[in-house]
Amino acid sequence: MALAEAILVCLTDRPMSGYDLAKTFDASIGFFWRASHQQVYRELARLRDRGLVDSTEIEQRGKPNRILHTITKSGEEAVYQWSLKPCKMPSIKDELMVKFYALENVDIPALREQLGVRIDQHRAKLSAYFRIKERFYDGKSLNVAQKGKLIALTMGISNEKELTITLENALVMLQDVEET
Repeated sequence: MALAEAILVCLTDRPMSGYDLAKTFDASIGFFWRASHQQVYRELARLRDRGLVDSTEIEQRGKPNRILHTITKSGEEAVYQWSLKPCKMPSIKDELMVKFYALENVDIPALREQLGVRIDQHRAKLSAYFRIKERFYDGKSLNVAQKGKLIALTMGISNEKELTITLENALVMLQDVEET
């Protein structure tokens, strides 16, 4: 997936400023697709040049004018066409996993500590996902867009649970390695 599609997907919810988009990225789609605020702003300009996004400047008193971005019909068609393409399997680039390949040449206590940090990170993300689910989805009547977001969130919850279990098992296995 390209950043362009991720931005267009965000704009299907509502018109947003670049700031709003960057914040939305951080709090939702950013769990599954990373982009810096600068990348979002650069891509917005490209999308506007391609006619996939319209931008309107809104005057504000006492602060800089706000530019509101709206997906165009062409942008909606681009999202639809993109949805027809098969998804690639994501590539994994994980330094921690590579360290296991050199287990006999690494500092095991340091690796155990790094595993502990990673476990804490996954537990924190899992906790955040549960809070989002509880706040926005549990016990609510959902429209199609909300159901799609819930599906993605449920997949994220499942991934984080499984990763946490796998990392905890690795920690136990490392303890066995240290004892031998």
